[in-house]
Amino acid sequence: MLKISRVPAAPHRPEPHTWADDRLTAAWLGHASVLLNVRGTWVVTDPALEARVGIGRGRAKLGPRRLVRPALRARDLPRLDLVLLSHAHMDHTDIGTLGSIRREVPVVVQQGNRDLVRRFRRVEELAWGESIEIAGVSIESVEVRHWGARMMTDRHRGYGGYLITRGDRTVLFAGDTAYTEAFASIGDRTKVDLAILPIGAYDPWIANHASPEPGLAHVQGHRGGVSAAGTSFDLPAEPRARRGADTPAARGGGP
Repeated sequence: MLKISRVPAAPHRPEPHTWADDRLTAAWLGHASVLLNVRGTWVVTDPALEARVGIGRGRAKLGPRRLVRPALRARDLPRLDLVLLSHAHMDHTDIGTLGSIRREVPVVVQQGNRDLVRRFRRVEELAWGESIEIAGVSIESVEVRHWGARMMTDRHRGYGGYLITRGDRTVLFAGDTAYTEAFASIGDRTKVDLAILPIGAYDPWIANHASPEPGLAHVQGHRGGVSAAGTSFDLPAEPRARRGADTPAARGGGP
């Protein structure tokens, strides 16, 4: 049984109560979990904030253990306006963490994943290229290079990233992906202020995850980038020191 209090603390603790609502602010909580304030709309991506990811909940969960505590626990999050889930893998759709979030918070999922979040009162499914206005922001599903099955046999489940836009600010959240030319077309049609991109778990899954070099290539052309590196859970085979170490945690100018 792994208690999260026994896991080493994150090196930085965000203070969202100090964030202004007239700008774009982001904090990496660990893995693919990012807290965003998009001009007053509070969004969290792929929240996985427990001591493990896998089957079960809380201390009874079986699966990869956390190497570093999340920068914020679920109870420390501000009053959320929206949850975005990129795909059904257990390290991205974490039922335990989602159970700690109010049912009233709208959730956006990729096509075929609604059944995983039925406890929430409003769930919207999007396929690639579809968009919706919700909680004051525009959400568009974008193509990524990954896969969606949660239990190997449920291959009908969709997967993807999101463009999050409010006013003149746009965030690209990729979820999980290997290098893909699809992101180049996004840069051609819109200005991305912040690109949140995955680095890690590419050994042995290089066809579906990004190593540091392709991850950096994804960021080029955007104003800023956050490497959601695979250093939070004991998942991949590549050395821990290389998981995102070759890519700065943030690049480019601020909003």
